[in-house]
Amino acid sequence: MASTYTPLGIEKMATGENAGTWGTKTNTNLEIVEQIAGGYTAQDIAGGAGTTTLSVSDGSTGATLSHRMIEFTGSITGNRIVTIPLDVQTFYYLRNSTSGAYTVQFKYVSGSGDTFTFATTDKGDAVVFATANDGTNPDIDTLPNGDVTTAGTQTLTNKTLTSPKIGTSILDTNGNELALLTATGSAVNEFTLANAASGAGPTLSSTGETNVDININPKGSGVLKSATAAIKIAGTETMWVPASAMYATTTNPAEAAQVETTALRPDMKVFDFAAAADDFVQFSVAMPKSWNLGTITYQVFWTPSTTNTGDCIFGLQGVACGDGDTIDVAYGTAVTVTDAGIGTVEDQQVSSASSAVTIAGSPADDQQTYFQLYRDANAGGDTFTGVARVLGIKIFYTTDAANDA
Repeated sequence: MASTYTPLGIEKMATGENAGTWGTKTNTNLEIVEQIAGGYTAQDIAGGAGTTTLSVSDGSTGATLSHRMIEFTGSITGNRIVTIPLDVQTFYYLRNSTSGAYTVQFKYVSGSGDTFTFATTDKGDAVVFATANDGTNPDIDTLPNGDVTTAGTQTLTNKTLTSPKIGTSILDTNGNELALLTATGSAVNEFTLANAASGAGPTLSSTGETNVDININPKGSGVLKSATAAIKIAGTETMWVPASAMYATTTNPAEAAQVETTALRPDMKVFDFAAAADDFVQFSVAMPKSWNLGTITYQVFWTPSTTNTGDCIFGLQGVACGDGDTIDVAYGTAVTVTDAGIGTVEDQQVSSASSAVTIAGSPADDQQTYFQLYRDANAGGDTFTGVARVLGIKIFYTTDAANDA
């Protein structure tokens, strides 16, 4: 008696007295059992939004819903629904191989029971169980298949990822960008995160080479903050130099004065710069070590002695002297700033910021910088006819270090 074997190992009788049967089971029935146990079929669901009802074929092979593994194929241009009859009770391995960014829903033909849906971008696999637990509203339950697919969406719990490679972003639970990642060719420096025991804070470190900065760059006019308070960072700083910290030059000096406004109201410590000739004052500063040794700018704070509204021109120049340098040295190039009289005696005036002033010498840490401030009264553009009373100047300089250590 000859016989052949199906992939399930079920012997199919080919000749002899039982040819074509197995007791009361026909060969066709055995093939139906085979496709139910482990058969595969592809179901084309191409088209726009609509429903595909899986075929039923009682007593013969080829019923799509009887196969254990079903692969959905075709180009879909709308959300698709695939249905099975209410009385089906089995499990399926489903694969979504359709093209097109639309959902594919697997459900019973009617009722309000649970369903399973491949998301618009989910071209993966799923294991589902058709319960038939309710004749009216049966459920399609999802079974865990234990696999992580490249296209599917899975939630990983208590999984260890060793050196995972992440693409261009990390998303939050709503699918919004939480962090963007930019690759740098031949990168050797990176962040290292370390947690901490009780009483200590976690650490964010830059690691890689021997000396590595951490760059945190706010966008636009944004500032770096800790909680709600801005963190002080290197950049533009100011230094106030009052008239009381200045001294008149030996040659062509401005006149120091204390001017009373009204009794027991603010008195003004000033230097009076006359309109007839150039007058000068000086002061010196040991600049902070955090100064980047570059150019500076300044504003003049002054008050008019008359109601004249002509232009008053001020100039500032500087030179740096280090240990062992001669102080008998010429100042650098002066930079002027012009401010018109405000028209009211004893009103506060603040000039605009000057252009860049270059400090002569060779500025370096631990040097003393000498400054000379003057009124360029002899300039043709200086048309203010009264005495200009300087209250002080504000110097703007740039830092490139966090502190002066």
